[in-house]
Amino acid sequence: MIALFITIGLLAILIAAFMNQPQFGKLPTGERLERIQKAGNYKNGSFQNESYTPMLTEGENYWTLSMDYFFGTKPKRKPSHALPSVKTDLLHADSDENFLVWFGHSSYYMQVDGKRILVDPVLSGSASPLPLGLKAFKGTDIYSTDDIPIIDFLFISHDHWDHLDYATIKKLQPKVNKVICGLGVGAHLEHWGYNSNKIVECNWHETVQLEENFVVHTIPARHFSGRGLARNKSLWLSFVWLSPTLSIFIGGDSGFDDHFEKVGNQFGPFDLAVLENGQYDKKWRYIHLMPDQVIPAAQLLKAKKLLPVHSSKFMLGNHAWNEPLELISQQDTTPDLQILTPMIGEKVDINSSEQVFEKWWTNIS
Repeated sequence: MIALFITIGLLAILIAAFMNQPQFGKLPTGERLERIQKAGNYKNGSFQNESYTPMLTEGENYWTLSMDYFFGTKPKRKPSHALPSVKTDLLHADSDENFLVWFGHSSYYMQVDGKRILVDPVLSGSASPLPLGLKAFKGTDIYSTDDIPIIDFLFISHDHWDHLDYATIKKLQPKVNKVICGLGVGAHLEHWGYNSNKIVECNWHETVQLEENFVVHTIPARHFSGRGLARNKSLWLSFVWLSPTLSIFIGGDSGFDDHFEKVGNQFGPFDLAVLENGQYDKKWRYIHLMPDQVIPAAQLLKAKKLLPVHSSKFMLGNHAWNEPLELISQQDTTPDLQILTPMIGEKVDINSSEQVFEKWWTNIS
């Protein structure tokens, strides 16, 4: 019995030491926590979605979820070969060119009206705190922080490991002029060395005048947050980016809800909408878009172009790795909506309506 108690105690100490590592970040305290506690969407010690949002679909539980993931039907969740890519030189890109480069999953770089924008960069090769956990697929991790130029605006949609990467954010620090994120996320960033005057923390339904003619509106998403055992201590959100010539919806993770229609009516039409399309499961349909909801969400936003992201880099969902792109390409029958499916690193001309992309995922098992 004594040996058992000693073992349990040592295990608890090891777990506490592991979770005290810097990559787990920090929970909000002090004035930051006081501001959060005054927010209308913060109740009973955590942020709440606008609509009732259970983590699991009715009738499901974590036991059935685990059994299905580990012992159920096994789709090809990971490609057997390296994925194709094209490495665009971002450091020497023409500053007057409006373009986007996708890094896989939900990370991408944009140049819009002379501004350099980075969204949810995960460039370390992993989306997990565990050394061997959630490694990037072969061929997808072609960019490093050395390939990233000075960033005017870094957008962080929420603090999950596949969107907020400690190693990447830490190395990018000297290159980032301003970070726009949800309430509470700044606690992580300051813990990692970012100066508070570089961080703009927002609740939903706020407007930030970044510079003259450059405005960001913060938009609700239907999701959750957390890097450790505590959930929903920081806020998840999406963004409406308005520049002199373009309007872009920068979507984070979100289940389907009426916020897409509300945003489309208030701020649409959009020249481009970036929406998650991947790592879905019917068992958690409230917190991620399902394959048949991505295009309807883009249509409700009144988007002219759609970039589907959240796929092709990490094995998070219980579906074939190439299923998200295959399914959305099969639904591409709407003449008023151009679906962009570039390879990782391929330059996307945001202004063009004629650019054509190969179905690069079709010949890879």
